[in-house]
Amino acid sequence: MQADSSDYWRRNLVVCLLGSFSTIFAMTLMLPFLPIYVAQLGVHGHAAIVQWSGVAYSATFATAALAAPVWGRLGDRYGRKPMLVRASLGMAIAMSLIGFSTNIWQLVGLRLLAGLAGGYSSGATILIAVQTPRRHSAWALGRLSSGVMAGNLLGPLVGGSLPALIGIRASFWCAGAMIFVSFLATVFLVREAPRVQTREAPGLQTRDAPGGQTPDTPGEPGTAAARPPGGWSQIRRKDLVAAMLATALLLMFANMSIEPIITVYVATLVRNPARVTFVAGLVMSAAALGSILSASRLGGLADRIGHTTVIVAALVVAGLLLIPQAFVTAGWQLIGLRFLMGLALGGLLPSIAAVVRHNIPDHAAGAVMGYLISAQFAGQVAGPLVGGFIGGHIGLRAVFLGTCVLLLVGAAYNWRVGRRP
Repeated sequence: MQADSSDYWRRNLVVCLLGSFSTIFAMTLMLPFLPIYVAQLGVHGHAAIVQWSGVAYSATFATAALAAPVWGRLGDRYGRKPMLVRASLGMAIAMSLIGFSTNIWQLVGLRLLAGLAGGYSSGATILIAVQTPRRHSAWALGRLSSGVMAGNLLGPLVGGSLPALIGIRASFWCAGAMIFVSFLATVFLVREAPRVQTREAPGLQTRDAPGGQTPDTPGEPGTAAARPPGGWSQIRRKDLVAAMLATALLLMFANMSIEPIITVYVATLVRNPARVTFVAGLVMSAAALGSILSASRLGGLADRIGHTTVIVAALVVAGLLLIPQAFVTAGWQLIGLRFLMGLALGGLLPSIAAVVRHNIPDHAAGAVMGYLISAQFAGQVAGPLVGGFIGGHIGLRAVFLGTCVLLLVGAAYNWRVGRRP
């Protein structure tokens, strides 16, 4: 009842939503003008610009993937709020310093630093999950997720028009200032419930009391002492779970392999150079908008007709939509096709997560879901690297066609695994 009489969890939600939005917004803001910034930093030649854009974009996800488990363990030990404070301050500094870059090595290094210091949205998700009263947790997490999706949608859209108004470097400084406001709000407004001690073997360990509720007592089913050992060995359908991990990697790979080359590709479609970044922002935001609109609907459809069916269908449709993207002749055609592709892919991650969750025991859920997040990070790292390399050395159209083949192979693999009893 204590949590119900206090509004601090609602205040936490507002601050965490603002922080998650601002960090994701800042990370995606640079996408439309990244190749232009790379060229301004002294990189010359079409192939080099495309490839270095992929390296710079992937750098953040590489260090984020390596640092995430460390920050997670530190959050378990020292609390979630210190991790949010660290992430918001680190991101504010890194994004502002990117605006002062004078060569490509500084840009890549600061992108690596941004990934190392980041993790605000994942930390906010954990804080809201454990601090919100249970009957409000789904509602709160849904609102927090909307902030993340809004950042993904608006970041490229604003990034396509802001440099023309204030310049590329000032765009980074504005993004850093926006995150710094979230840092101040996190420091002064977020309140984390006190951590309680539970007796586990060996000794006493701390854990969160969800929503201000009394934690399980030793010996009850909810305590760690009563849990059987968990992990990969506890999964019966290892082949199905492995297929979902591979599909999550493939999904992020397919999304991110196109991102570093979109601005360069749009430049071949738009006659007015001043409109290139704006159209590129619309192209990137179109896919995010499509995913937002379709995620809940495809998730509900998957509950009725089967998750594997929706996953296979989504991969096939998205793969086929990549073929005309390689041969468009106008910017509006690419925008429409990316929107349709976003609609197709929107239900993939919820369906993948549902399949994984349905095929693992409760005591292994945390570890295996961690594998799922790592697989997504791996796709975010590999996608821009491979896409930038292929786009720079083979051709821009080869990126679309190669990604199409991968999605169709992924669909066939999921169909084959899903048929097994």
